[in-house]
Amino acid sequence: MIPLIIEFRLTGIPVVSTLHTVYDVISDEHLIILNSVIDNSDAVIVHEEYQVESLKKHLKRTDLIKKVHVVPHGARDIEPVKDAKQHLGIKKGTKVVLMIGYFRPSKRFERIVRLWPEIIKRYGGNDVLLIVAGKVRGIEYRDYRNMLFNEINSSTARDSIKVIRGQISQDSFDTIISASDIVVLPYSISSQSGIVAHSLAFGKPIVTSDTFAMASLVRDVKAGLTSKTDEDYIRNIVRLLEDNDLRRSFGSNALKYVQEKISWIKVAERHVDIYKTLVEPSVLTADTLWMD
Repeated sequence: MIPLIIEFRLTGIPVVSTLHTVYDVISDEHLIILNSVIDNSDAVIVHEEYQVESLKKHLKRTDLIKKVHVVPHGARDIEPVKDAKQHLGIKKGTKVVLMIGYFRPSKRFERIVRLWPEIIKRYGGNDVLLIVAGKVRGIEYRDYRNMLFNEINSSTARDSIKVIRGQISQDSFDTIISASDIVVLPYSISSQSGIVAHSLAFGKPIVTSDTFAMASLVRDVKAGLTSKTDEDYIRNIVRLLEDNDLRRSFGSNALKYVQEKISWIKVAERHVDIYKTLVEPSVLTADTLWMD
């Protein structure tokens, strides 16, 4: 990536780099890469204000921070897939709790799988299903995937767990999100999350960990509940399963947030504003015809 940035700069092409993930604690190795990317870019985009604060804390040069702009992770303006549960073979009336994304240790999917029998017990109904959807990326974290699958295999509530594996197409992804009633993100480490943005776009209430990124988003959007302990996860998931009005309220807040703050149209406008500051205006004022 860095050689490509330099190649563009050498040919006079402005470069805007987006840092998709900036953690509160940055390793020395990561910091070396971040320093080089920011130094060689004309402008840099991060998705959250706290990411700017993290960079301020770790970077030694204030001139680099001046390049950084905050543009939220965008979300689509989209309608849920009709009859999504039916498309997935899920019985009508079943409430679906979803975990979706690449399988990796920081996602902590196994935590909810282990808690699932107690969640079902407290909920007291048989009309509930846990869906675990995703795959490993390439060959990384296969050991974690196998551990997760073993947890599912050995669960006393295995009959109420459905696994969706493989490369999930956009249409299938939309169907899976649409079929859910609650999306759970028990991440132990997180920056901003694309899965969160997609969940909000479909008006889905979320149950998250209490990492700074997740807690800040839930507080601002008012579209879910944060959890620290196992008991928190159990209580919050059961609460949302039982309280239809609360789910609807969180879903409405999610859609409002997307429309007012992070729709792709609004995000694109912010990008264009940044690009305009880097493009040298033409000195030509005469009527001009551009040729391809």
